[in-house]
Amino acid sequence: MSDAENAVEPVGAAAGHDGVADLADWVGIASVSSDPHRREDVRRSARWLADAMRRAGLPRAEIWETQGLPAVYGCWPAADPGAPVLLVYSHHDVHAAEPSQWHVSTPFAALRRDGRLYGRGASDAKGQIMCHLWALPAHLAGRSAPAVTVKYLIEGEEEIGSVHLAGLLSEHAGDLEADVVMVSDSMLWSLDEPTVCAVVRGSVTASLAVRGAERDIHSGVVSGAAASAPFELCRLLSLLRDGSGRVALPGFYDPVADLGTNLATLATLPFDLPSWLADTGTFEAAGEPGYTVAERLWARPSVEVARLAAGRTDAPALGLIPAEASADLLFRLVPDQRADQVADQLRTWLDGHRRPGFTYALEISSTISDPYRTPPDHPALTALTRAVGHAYGAPARHIGNGGATPAAQLARACTAPVVFFGTGLPGDRWHGPEERVEIQALRLGVRTLARFLDELAAVR
Repeated sequence: MSDAENAVEPVGAAAGHDGVADLADWVGIASVSSDPHRREDVRRSARWLADAMRRAGLPRAEIWETQGLPAVYGCWPAADPGAPVLLVYSHHDVHAAEPSQWHVSTPFAALRRDGRLYGRGASDAKGQIMCHLWALPAHLAGRSAPAVTVKYLIEGEEEIGSVHLAGLLSEHAGDLEADVVMVSDSMLWSLDEPTVCAVVRGSVTASLAVRGAERDIHSGVVSGAAASAPFELCRLLSLLRDGSGRVALPGFYDPVADLGTNLATLATLPFDLPSWLADTGTFEAAGEPGYTVAERLWARPSVEVARLAAGRTDAPALGLIPAEASADLLFRLVPDQRADQVADQLRTWLDGHRRPGFTYALEISSTISDPYRTPPDHPALTALTRAVGHAYGAPARHIGNGGATPAAQLARACTAPVVFFGTGLPGDRWHGPEERVEIQALRLGVRTLARFLDELAAVR
């Protein structure tokens, strides 16, 4: 192992200090962007990160305000003004957590146990951000500046749809100029299989509400003779995809291509179904027939019901028939699909299934995102693949990310290709109880990033 690699054992070590303690401190800040009562915590998180950047040696680290919650920007220029420029994107806000569902730990009092750090944000995405800061000393190894100019844009609103990201990208376009963008909000396949994410799915989120009466009505008055909004909503949801799991929107699959170059190695990726079920807490694998689980996750589109509501939840139903029922829908899209076109397809589909006696309201979220595929022949992807292989000691395969990121938006704004780096694992329980990060994944991430900066410096 090289001196640079020794320098990152334990994670983020400095004068005998284990940097996981710093990550635990940051996880203790409840930066929940969706909770208005946590706005000051999100600001505290931004200040904490800016200070951490300064401690890591960045000559420029500052908080960028928005009309909502703040982002953090950092920059460390390379000694060579002609060196490539890398912009790293991630987020310091976290998903909401329900403490009553946490049993091993509590959401915002990080717990280190059995090689893991538990706490909201430990994996998504504070641990991923810390890997970048920990990697800098290992990369420098006697240098006075990194081999490439590194910039960081860490926003505070990703978990609520990056509502002010477009404004940041426009207002600070000069500071965000880059040759390559790296999104650090993605996952690995396992600690035993070196992988690089090369494709991310896009998303369209929508809320569908059905109303069948002016107000809730006692069932003894109208049961069997009145329109039922919950049943009508269930009818629509049953029509949204067929029995095999295929989405029923007209034209939905027309642009969907084959797996393509980026995911050509999927068939060689070891997959153990019982382990995947255990890691994800899923009872059974299901989905579009004719495709493996990995292909369904990364190379095929899908639709899910993210929320379903009807009637009172704060008291017994008392024999009432709810006047309204609603559902939140989440479409995952693959390259060559466009989010705006899928939104139009959903509107057309609903218009074709309306029935008398009901009113329908469909609201498409303003934070839809397009899928993105890293150009398969881009040198930055090759450099990252080599760096991951070096860290793991084995060649890396390409995988996808089943979730969505603002990669396409960043690529357009920065006119630069996007690569993906992450330390998350399927068992890290993002957005769920007992979120955690494997400390070994952080170590491998630091080694990868320290090497990647050197690999990228050779790309001219």
